[in-house]
Amino acid sequence: MRFQETLYSEWGQNFEQDQILFEAETGHQHLIIFDNPRLGRVMALDGVIQTTEADEFVYHEMMVHVPMNTHLNAKHILIIGGGDGGILREVLKHKSVESVTQVEIDRAVIDMCIEYFPNHSKGAFDDPRLNLVISDGAAFIANNEKSFDVIITDSTDPIGPGEVLFESGFYQGCADALAEYGILVTQNGVPFMQGNEVTSTYRRWRPFFRTRSFYLTPVPTYVGGAMAMGFASKSEITQPSRTQLERRAKEICEIRYYSPEVHLGAFGLPTFVQNLMVD
Repeated sequence: MRFQETLYSEWGQNFEQDQILFEAETGHQHLIIFDNPRLGRVMALDGVIQTTEADEFVYHEMMVHVPMNTHLNAKHILIIGGGDGGILREVLKHKSVESVTQVEIDRAVIDMCIEYFPNHSKGAFDDPRLNLVISDGAAFIANNEKSFDVIITDSTDPIGPGEVLFESGFYQGCADALAEYGILVTQNGVPFMQGNEVTSTYRRWRPFFRTRSFYLTPVPTYVGGAMAMGFASKSEITQPSRTQLERRAKEICEIRYYSPEVHLGAFGLPTFVQNLMVD
């Protein structure tokens, strides 16, 4: 039996599907968790692969440690989405963190990932620094009055429940919620296949952010090449020195992909990606 991903109509990937561990309509989306002999457990939402046991560390480490180690002293963090717990796990590795607010629309995703992907969160949902909010991320941002040093949007693609997280109103709310020198990081798809996401995000950020950039990360199961992660701030942000990054990296336990060299190199964008960044 095979699972066929449905993200692209003209091209795709399929997975050998061993035992189906869980499958249900959650009220927000279709969720399936199954075993694959190479990737371990795999989760898909509405036909699109979200995470696997084998390569989740690449995505989660780069989504978190790049903004956290650029900021250098991030105390208050907001995570939008991230129900599998991997982003939260990595954020809590930073000693500077005093509070984390996580907003996830679908409680079923959290519950199923705690049960079937325990190593994604590794108990992070029990950390006393966490304020878990089950709500729509855009609605939360629209009513938010708090300030955050780092905001990480670990969203699905801009279809279904995740679509609103790519709109100008959401980005304005994120800008309003960022402290001085605060950093926003977003999931912006695979530029080779989803270049319009890079262009539209770059344009929509213009009224709200002085720093607008992207960095790339090759996540094996996000098919089509390296994934783009958006990087934005209301302030002019410069990257720390390699020496600063080396010192910070030594403080993070159990990193498997992130390194100071990877951090700095990830901002070196291919020409075709640079050409997508137009107003």
